[in-house]
Amino acid sequence: MRPPSVRSIRRTVLLCAALPLALTVQLCGLAVLVAAVPGQPPTPTIPVAALTVPVVDPAPAGRFRWPVDGPPRPVRRFDPPPRPWLPGHRGVDLAAPTGAVVRSAGPGTVLYAGLVAGRPVVTVGHADGLRTTHEPVQPGVRPGQPVAAGAPLGELLPGHPGCPAETCLHWGLRRGEEYLDPLALLGLGPVRLLPVGPVLLLAVGPVSAGRAVPAAVRPAVRTRRWRCRPGR
Repeated sequence: MRPPSVRSIRRTVLLCAALPLALTVQLCGLAVLVAAVPGQPPTPTIPVAALTVPVVDPAPAGRFRWPVDGPPRPVRRFDPPPRPWLPGHRGVDLAAPTGAVVRSAGPGTVLYAGLVAGRPVVTVGHADGLRTTHEPVQPGVRPGQPVAAGAPLGELLPGHPGCPAETCLHWGLRRGEEYLDPLALLGLGPVRLLPVGPVLLLAVGPVSAGRAVPAAVRPAVRTRRWRCRPGR
């Protein structure tokens, strides 16, 4: 048997080297043909970042809330005097447990935390020159401290004069020297006295949100006239 010539060996080596390249070209061409079939558009590769769930934006920072947790329990309405020097009720009393956490109704800066006429008061300044006052509160903040809506200001103390409940938070609102109804921060109207049996409950009516009621505007109070009839 004759050994293979040098030319035959060279032809075999070249054929073996070219075979993988030819197969690769054919496979790539087949992939292109499959992707280019009419009516079957190629499916693009989805990057990992596109599969990320979008983050929900937080609530607007200017939204106000109640200064105490739980269902609101207003027990005394805003009743400003007709003249600044006359007696009246320049805020709203909210019944809450002793030691309850008092929170900032909106974002702002603590303006004062200390005693006013012997009563512990915390005052927070908000946008548009508004100030909310809270008493009697054992302060847990310091003046100049920024607070967000719902941030704790301190603990509620007993002893608020005129409170029909065991413990009340007196919540006030001012713009300059003018007293306003703090319920207007929540989009609520003046408190109305509603007779329900022998107990007077307080109901709150809706008004346009964000509108503060000046002290000069005296809200009407709806009352029911009780008549005693013989035999009853």
